[in-house]
Amino acid sequence: MPNALWFNPAELLIGGAWRGTVDTLELINPSDGSHLADIARGTARDIDAAVTAAHTARAGAWGTMTAAERGRLLSEIGRRVLDRIDDLARLEALDVGKPLTQARADVVALARYMEFYGGAADKVMGDTIPYLDGYTVYTLREPHGVTGHIVPWNYPMQIIGRSVGAALTMGNACVLKPAEEACLTALAFARICQEAGLPDGALNVVPGLGAEAGAALASHPNIQHISFTGSVTTGALVQQAAGANVVPVTLELGGKSPQLVFDDADIEAALPFLVNAGIQNAGQTCSASSRILVQRGAYDDVRIRMEEAYSELLVAPALDDKSVGPLISDRQKSIVDSYIAQGADLTIAAQGRLDNTPETGAYVRPTLFADVPPDHTLAREEIFGPVQVLIPFDTEAQAIEIANSTDYGLVASIWTEKGARQMRLAKALRAGQIFINNYGAGGGVELPFGGMGKSGHGREKGFEALYGFSSLKTVAARHG
Repeated sequence: MPNALWFNPAELLIGGAWRGTVDTLELINPSDGSHLADIARGTARDIDAAVTAAHTARAGAWGTMTAAERGRLLSEIGRRVLDRIDDLARLEALDVGKPLTQARADVVALARYMEFYGGAADKVMGDTIPYLDGYTVYTLREPHGVTGHIVPWNYPMQIIGRSVGAALTMGNACVLKPAEEACLTALAFARICQEAGLPDGALNVVPGLGAEAGAALASHPNIQHISFTGSVTTGALVQQAAGANVVPVTLELGGKSPQLVFDDADIEAALPFLVNAGIQNAGQTCSASSRILVQRGAYDDVRIRMEEAYSELLVAPALDDKSVGPLISDRQKSIVDSYIAQGADLTIAAQGRLDNTPETGAYVRPTLFADVPPDHTLAREEIFGPVQVLIPFDTEAQAIEIANSTDYGLVASIWTEKGARQMRLAKALRAGQIFINNYGAGGGVELPFGGMGKSGHGREKGFEALYGFSSLKTVAARHG
């Protein structure tokens, strides 16, 4: 069990009370395959109790709290998250396998979500609408009620921040089902919320298997909104289950995000983004840039520079804090290894190096493939590992066609100094976020995030998330 735990990982939180379950699940440390902790195996009955507790909170102290009071509370939670930055970063690194520096950045991001939404809580307003003489018409933004949140294992803290944080801001009560592979920081966050004074039942946390607790949450008749981040296959099942109850769903699914590098691009400035956007969190990122499209005149330069950068990448246990940590599990390693094997007909331009990695860890060397045909499996399917492909192109039209040729549409990046080209491509590329001469914009909790196509629908982050976690009511008063 990790040091510095201030909660029991084998318990779940319902209605302000921590309780154990009949069965538990084992968490494995992906860095060495060792036992990390036992966690609660929540059931459909636990989910039902959590939903009931959330409705009770909505009818009680949480539901009657003013927006300003909610804002102060969320800001206080953000401060307490930062107070625990070392503990939380270590937990996330051990649980997910990401290097400590990346885990620490996730803690800061979680705190920033709480700060942003804390400040926004009393600033979500309705409108007045000019209408017929003798009428006053206005709109109200109201919480859905009880919202369900199914969070994946790759970025637990960040995704909790952008979904649970936004839902709480609008006054919803939440039931959170963290991933069974990595849920320690979800439980730690719940404890922090309690310590900050969040009313009982406003946040309930039920770890467990997706097919058990997750399915029960998605199909529960008393949930008013579902937020899901994960695979396309599971997302479709969640949407079907919620659809039976006519419940809105926000889906953030996969990606095959391209970066388009033109001949006039500043390659030196682009290089860190080209590499890091593909290998961060061992490539286990929905918005990872796994396709690098390069115009023919810059192709050789980009390839040489990326080969050099890859040769310096070190893969090591999470707490060693090198470039890349392990994948989340042996199962994920097998998936990524199988994709790399499918590239046997391609050219491996470069790979990172293993650095003091135990044989029992889930390690994969970051791999860069060159001269990849746009229709190759590695250029079309989401790998969810540290694998990138270099694809040459000649014309702007060809670059757009290749970039838009997958089922996904989450993020895209454009590297060019030509302003007109920047504007043309920003409109032509099919993606929910477009970055020009950068990638990711430092995370940007203020920036609406979501996909097109099989990358999902709905938006998280920024004020758009607050609108998504609320219902719009129109009031038309006739007064003569």
